[in-house]
Amino acid sequence: MLLSFAIFKLSNMNFSELAEYYNKLEQISSRLAMIDILTDMFKKASKEEIRPIIYLTQGVLSPPFEGLETGIAEKFAEEAIARATGYSREIVEDEFKKTGDLGLVAEKFVKEQKIKKIETKPFSIIDVFNTFRKIASISGEGSQKQKIDLLSGLIANANPLEARYIVRFALGELRLGVGDATILEALSKAVTGSRDFKEKLEQAYNICSDLGKVGEVFFNEGKEGIENFKIQLFSPIRPALAERLPSGKEIMEKMGGIASVESKYDGFRAQVHIDKEHKRVEIFSRNLERSTPMLPDIVEAVLKELDIKNAILDGEAIAYNESVDEFHPFQETITRKRKHGVEKVSEELPLYLFAFDILYLNDEPMIEKPYKERREKLEKIVSGKGRIRVTDRIIAKSPEELEKYFDEVIEKGLEGIVAKDLNAPYVAGARKFTWIKLKRSYKGELSDTLDLVIVGYYLGKGSRAEFQFGGLLCAVYNEERDMFETITKIGTGFTEEMMKDLKEKLEKIRVNKKPARVDSLIEPDFWVEPKYVVTVRADEITKSPLHTAGKGIDGSDTGYALRFPRIVSNGIRPDKGPNEATTTKEVIEMYKMQKKIEIKDNT
Repeated sequence: MLLSFAIFKLSNMNFSELAEYYNKLEQISSRLAMIDILTDMFKKASKEEIRPIIYLTQGVLSPPFEGLETGIAEKFAEEAIARATGYSREIVEDEFKKTGDLGLVAEKFVKEQKIKKIETKPFSIIDVFNTFRKIASISGEGSQKQKIDLLSGLIANANPLEARYIVRFALGELRLGVGDATILEALSKAVTGSRDFKEKLEQAYNICSDLGKVGEVFFNEGKEGIENFKIQLFSPIRPALAERLPSGKEIMEKMGGIASVESKYDGFRAQVHIDKEHKRVEIFSRNLERSTPMLPDIVEAVLKELDIKNAILDGEAIAYNESVDEFHPFQETITRKRKHGVEKVSEELPLYLFAFDILYLNDEPMIEKPYKERREKLEKIVSGKGRIRVTDRIIAKSPEELEKYFDEVIEKGLEGIVAKDLNAPYVAGARKFTWIKLKRSYKGELSDTLDLVIVGYYLGKGSRAEFQFGGLLCAVYNEERDMFETITKIGTGFTEEMMKDLKEKLEKIRVNKKPARVDSLIEPDFWVEPKYVVTVRADEITKSPLHTAGKGIDGSDTGYALRFPRIVSNGIRPDKGPNEATTTKEVIEMYKMQKKIEIKDNT
């Protein structure tokens, strides 16, 4: 579903002004300075412009769950630059090889263009935004030529700086380093004069996952509009996340002596929005991308099996062999997330949805209701005899009951358990002790993996020289600072195929200096925009003066690092974005848990 933007008055800002703001953002390394620049930018925006400005600053045309993309590849952009400036495609390509940034190539050739420029009125922000939306909507025969023509038209009429950001945006490589939390703080400051309203804005964002919509409501309706924000079908809710504790005893103490203890399934998170009345189903992944076309068996099952008007379920989709009660490993389940050959694979590897929560039912929001009430509603609508099941669980009243159930779950080959506070609401978009996970331990390893953000990479040496890839510099996410803090360099666990894939992807997001939201004492061979997440296993977390993760939090000058880190799974995680990576706070908790386990082992 595409969004429409009504223009009630003439645009207040030209695109050239927006490009100047983007240039300022690129030049700074202070997040507070970044907030000030964004605040000034938002203050100059009209109520009609704020939504497209937020999307453009995020580097998107709509919220990610709508999946609207320009569809411009590098070769198309090279052709558009050549046409707009009068240079040959070969010259444009040669310059791109030198700089690695087609935005800078466009800027250079617009400055030195061979074609006489026709005088036109300056672009408005809405002009540029709507042109990009038109580019994204074109499909079918002849679409490539139409896309190139429209992009070429934008570049031809742009000034050099505008051309830089037009081309970068078209390729999905804006390189501003602006995070959602930073945008929320700047919005708060622009409207109220302080950053204090950021928490309320974040709550609204957590239940709609659409930052542009939040900004538009805030600019048009003020604080009241944000405080009255409602859940809507087909706008995904940012998922609740679980904290960690190392033992049943500590979990039960935190839960007050009683908890719902559920099996933790190693599949992929699926938030399922169902409008049975109109036979519409949409499924969103952990990072809120639309996964519906890849899961036709789940779509069919919810329409067939659930006797409801509408609902939003939260659950885990996993490949399951019912005849032998066997769950397939994550590596097999994730192969279902593909765009081609879906029908054939769904027959060979059928998916089941194991629902563990209900967030909306028959036009009624459920997230503020206590978990025990939500679970009762869920069990009433799910029969458990088809493809839609509820997660297995017990009500534990002692650490012994919890740990006995945990052992049974591990024996079945599952990941572990999640203990839930029976009286807690659903905490969208946050990690709280209302949900606590306990996962299986591995000899000589941490009891859990970490999801880390790639912030840099190294050239290959020796046997890896041919791949021009030798390893990664990775970071965790500090939610309080909205910064990525380094925790490890990784040089093991890569297959040849993985190295080639990583090099190809990382080259496209390479930047010339450390991104503003990266805190690092280490200099890799190449910096990259924080975009991709990898899953890592390590033997332990240690203190280190070389890394910035958690540095200074406990009053010391040392940060946290990983001992013997190695890549697991299939490299980059397609279902997680950088802000969903393991947090600094989690690393500190894991370090404390590890120390407790060491003490127990020594007694």
